[in-house]
Amino acid sequence: MGGELSGNPEVTITSLAGIREARPGDLTFLASSKYREFLRTTRASAAIVGLEEPSSYIPLIRVREPYLAYQRVAETFYVMKHPVAKGVHSAAIVAESARIGKDSAIGPYVVVEEGAEIREEAVLYPFVYIGRKAKVGKGSILYPQVSVREECEVGKRCILHSGTVIGSDGFGFATDQEGVHHKIPQVGRVILEDDVEIGANTAVDRAALGATVIKSGTKIDNLVQVGHNVVIGKGCLLAGQVGISGSTEIGDNVAIGGQAGLAGHIEIGDRAMIGAQAGVTKSVLPGIAVSGYPARPHAEAKRREAAALHLPEALKKIAQLERRIETLEKKLKPQRKRR
Repeated sequence: MGGELSGNPEVTITSLAGIREARPGDLTFLASSKYREFLRTTRASAAIVGLEEPSSYIPLIRVREPYLAYQRVAETFYVMKHPVAKGVHSAAIVAESARIGKDSAIGPYVVVEEGAEIREEAVLYPFVYIGRKAKVGKGSILYPQVSVREECEVGKRCILHSGTVIGSDGFGFATDQEGVHHKIPQVGRVILEDDVEIGANTAVDRAALGATVIKSGTKIDNLVQVGHNVVIGKGCLLAGQVGISGSTEIGDNVAIGGQAGLAGHIEIGDRAMIGAQAGVTKSVLPGIAVSGYPARPHAEAKRREAAALHLPEALKKIAQLERRIETLEKKLKPQRKRR
C-alpha cells in the first residue's frame, strides 16, 4: 500500500471486514471521519487509516487515501474467479462467421450472431446475447442476460452486469396530424470504450444516426437510462436511476447523483457535479455543482430549500398582517368622514 505501519508488525491478518463488524484477524479501514468513534471499539486486528490519524490500541497502517488502499488490499484477498470455463460450451450457439479469441470463455446458452467478434480472455456468462457484427473487447466480462445488440462495440476490460442492454432502440417517433406516432429507424450504434462498468438492468440506446458513446473509465450504476446519441466523457460516475435524454453531451469526470434527470440536447462541462434527484434543464458549466429542480448552483439551491422550510410560518405572518391592515383601515374610515 505504500503506507507506514504504527504498532505490532507481527499481527496476522486473515480477512477484511467493516469497522463495526470486524473480528480478530480482520483488517478494517477508516475512510470517513463519521466512523472515527468505531476505531476505539473495533475488534479488528489492524486498520488502514489516513496520515493524520492518532495512535490506537491496534496497529494502524497510515496512507494518503485509505479507501483506495483498501480497494487494492481487497483485490489481493479476493481474486475474481469466474465459473465459466475457457472455450465454447457445447450448449452455446455461435455462428460460423463469428470470431472467438484465445482463452475466452463462452458459457452455456450464449448466442453469438454472424460476424460478431469476441476478443481474447473475454468472459460471457450463460444467456448472454451478442448481435450481428457486435464486438466484445479483450478481458471484458458480461454477466447473465446481458444483450449487446447488432454492430455495437464493447471495449477492453469492461464489466456489464446482469440485464444490461447495449444498443436498444432510441426513443424516436414522428407524430402526424392525426396524433399517430411513427417510429424513426434507429440505425446508429453504441460504443463503450475501455474499462467501462455498467450496472444491472441499465439501458444504453443506440444512436438514431452515428453513435452513442461512453468513454474510458466511466462507471454507471443499476437502472440507468442513457438515451440515443448521448456522449458521456471519461471517468464519469452515474448513480442509480439516472436518466439522460437524447443528444446530451457530458464531459470528463462528471458525477451525477441518483435519480437525477437530464433534458436532451444540453452540455454538462468537465468535473461538474449534479445532486441526487436534480432536474437539469439547461447546460452546466465545467466544475459547477448543481442540485434541485430546476437545477441551480448548489449553494443557491440550498438557500432556496431553506427558505421553503419557512414558507408556512411566513404565510401565517402574512395572513396576520393582512388582518391587522384590514382592522386599521376600518378604524381610519370614520375619521376620514369627519374631516
